[in-house]
Amino acid sequence: MRLTDFKVLTFDCYGTLIDWESGMVEALRPLTDRLSTKLSRDQILEAHARHESFQQKQTPGRNYRDILASTYRRLAEEWGASVSWAECIDYGRSVEHWPAFEDSAGALNYLKRHYKLVILSNVDNMSFAGSNRRLQVDFDGVYTAEDIGSYKPAPANFEYMLEMLGRRGYEKKDILHTAESMFHDHKPANNFGLASAWIYRRHDRDGFGATMHPGDMPKYDFRFNSMADLVKAHQEELRAGD
Repeated sequence: MRLTDFKVLTFDCYGTLIDWESGMVEALRPLTDRLSTKLSRDQILEAHARHESFQQKQTPGRNYRDILASTYRRLAEEWGASVSWAECIDYGRSVEHWPAFEDSAGALNYLKRHYKLVILSNVDNMSFAGSNRRLQVDFDGVYTAEDIGSYKPAPANFEYMLEMLGRRGYEKKDILHTAESMFHDHKPANNFGLASAWIYRRHDRDGFGATMHPGDMPKYDFRFNSMADLVKAHQEELRAGD
């Protein structure tokens, strides 16, 4: 299997292209700075993953910014802090301020010359618009949790994506799902028979950070530590084919 075998790269956005962990930790400072017990970065992220994932499962039709607002309140309750709903809403609106990884925009602009680029993300459309400006590329398809009414790893999200791409003439064999999260992306990609590339942004850290533990580790077809590494591998394939 080669990267050049595919016609479409479908991307998770947050954790893969946008550095959501850094964005979360920074946006949570108004809460975490007032705690009497100092929490590590991963303690914050793992607590966030628990509450976010649970809220997404309980209220799959809510917009992501509203999911985040509830997540902020649940975290405050867990950590014994008092917060106003206005603070919770502010956190929900923080997504547009989350930074892109340094290599994301350049990699996407290179890959745009060789593939159709598609987003499949657990986000609302307004929040993604802010992130899209940071990524500096026009995607060929954007499929959000707001569009679908559920959150990955729900099968409906992948069904929607495959239906939309199928209408445009693309089959599963044409698609490489490209993502960091084993829980949200690689596990359901396995279930749908999709090839996948793991962008292992947390390669130098333990655990799963802001995503839930996937249980049994899913399989993947490619592994890169960054989007820049994916681009390098693609370029090497092209040179080898000359």
